[in-house]
Amino acid sequence: MDNTVTDLDRHRALAHPLRHRVLMALRSEQGTISGLARRLQVHKGSIAHHLAVLVEAGMVRPAARRQVRGGTEQYYEIAVGAIRTSDPDATTAMLTAVAAQVTTADRAAGDDVLLHLRHVRLTEEQALRVRAALEGIVDELPISPGGRTHGVLVSLYPMSP
Repeated sequence: MDNTVTDLDRHRALAHPLRHRVLMALRSEQGTISGLARRLQVHKGSIAHHLAVLVEAGMVRPAARRQVRGGTEQYYEIAVGAIRTSDPDATTAMLTAVAAQVTTADRAAGDDVLLHLRHVRLTEEQALRVRAALEGIVDELPISPGGRTHGVLVSLYPMSP
């Protein structure tokens, strides 16, 4: 499945770090507005707004409903696989969301986080081979029911001259 973001609605949807955090949270399990607000420590109104943007962009969809105390609770689930974008605003928002996640929840739990940044000189051909190898690794990652959710961020980008 090609999840390269090309349409304007998806670019807009990815331009805010909280939307990336919502997407990351929904990767591990379905969620409600209240549940996501608790998990992400954000007001329900903000979650509702950002969920609506993600739903309109086709990146999140409504899932099951459940009756609770005279009302109905709507669950949401992720509707896309890996997301690929070359839009600078979306990339900045994604990296901001990942940095927030890595520096709070993972480190607070005492988990060993792997994060490397290395600058290397590559020919165009080498860069294409590295890109294909990295995409292959990500595309082959298994999804194990009951397994612990891990974040994987892969990036290859040219540096300014």
